[in-house]
Amino acid sequence: MAGKKKILIAEDEKPMAKALELKLNNSGYEAKAVFDGVEAVEALEQDKYDLMLLDLMMPKKDGFGVLEDMKAKKIKVPVIVSTNLSQDADIERAKKLGAKDYFVKSDTPITGVIEHIQKILG
Repeated sequence: MAGKKKILIAEDEKPMAKALELKLNNSGYEAKAVFDGVEAVEALEQDKYDLMLLDLMMPKKDGFGVLEDMKAKKIKVPVIVSTNLSQDADIERAKKLGAKDYFVKSDTPITGVIEHIQKILG
């Protein structure tokens, strides 16, 4: 269906990624989950996304590495960082690298994630 906003989910915890993917698809978005930072960068290079949910702690390439690659390759997709790290330094570093928003996974239910997405995509 045309007009659906496409969201890339980069999350190495597969049950969490699949739950987000299902919830977003059921909420009118077109979501795709990938499970490491290398897959995330490849997906961004191969297709156009309106938004990415990005976990910071992932195998192969962490979220900071993904943000750095996006900057270097001039991939302009709004990013919401999802993390279990609530340290201000990590949040500040992610924002400096271009993240638009962030949430702490353990503090945010899936409905809260959708609110973060709607804040950026409208």
